[in-house]
Amino acid sequence: MSTAATILDALTEPFTSPVVARAAGELALLGVVSGVLGCWVVLWGLSYSAESLAHAMLPGLVLAALTGIPLLVGGAAGLLVAALAIALVGRTPVLDHDVAVAVVISTLLGLGVLLGLSPQTPAGLGSLLFGDVLGVGPLDLALAAGLVVVSLGVLGVLHPTLVAVGFDRSSPVAGGRGAAADLVLTVLLATATLVAVQALGNLLVVATLVGPAATARVVTRRLGPMMAVATATAIASALAGLYVSYYARVAAGASVTAAIVLAYLLALLARGVREAPRPTAEGAR
Repeated sequence: MSTAATILDALTEPFTSPVVARAAGELALLGVVSGVLGCWVVLWGLSYSAESLAHAMLPGLVLAALTGIPLLVGGAAGLLVAALAIALVGRTPVLDHDVAVAVVISTLLGLGVLLGLSPQTPAGLGSLLFGDVLGVGPLDLALAAGLVVVSLGVLGVLHPTLVAVGFDRSSPVAGGRGAAADLVLTVLLATATLVAVQALGNLLVVATLVGPAATARVVTRRLGPMMAVATATAIASALAGLYVSYYARVAAGASVTAAIVLAYLLALLARGVREAPRPTAEGAR
């Protein structure tokens, strides 16, 4: 067998498995979302909110696993409780909003861990923390596809407003729509987190939604190229992670996350090399 055929077989073999093929489809769809929505999350400084939303739903996910209700319902309930708790604690005069968020999220994360350590907790609950991307089914793919359609549609309609508000909230073009834009982005982020957490887990979902956009932000200066690079980075990292998982027999979700982190580090290195001062003829003497 020729070298080219051997390489081709090595590249295609993982995806002959329906399990890996479904995982690749799920991650590709989520990569489109992270490439577009993730850029707005990074540019608007909502990365902390993304992490908070992911951790806040853990008690709901655990309770869903304990009671047998769909994880999607449990996660949604967890997000609702977190939002109400943040609003309530945020009314405390001596606490800043970020402090209130930190208090609520830390409490909910700790509660989720305690529930997860309960003797009644079913086996395999660790997948709630680290995900089971190789376990996605047709329903997960349908939800991810729906997320892509809704996210791209809403962001496409609101693009002029998001650009205007993002650059200057007080501008006439923004028209005082900053609060509404914040709400829309937060709702989309919560929805994306809710859909992605079933495949990527409570601890890894943030890296997928934010990491590719952060990487693109390092190497691009304009919004369009940033979204394109973020999407490409997300999909390439997903494929690289699945290859590593298949051949090294390691966790798929963690491998994908490691690939995203590596891409970010390489982007930082490339930027550092590009911006390093060049030696001049004067300095070379």
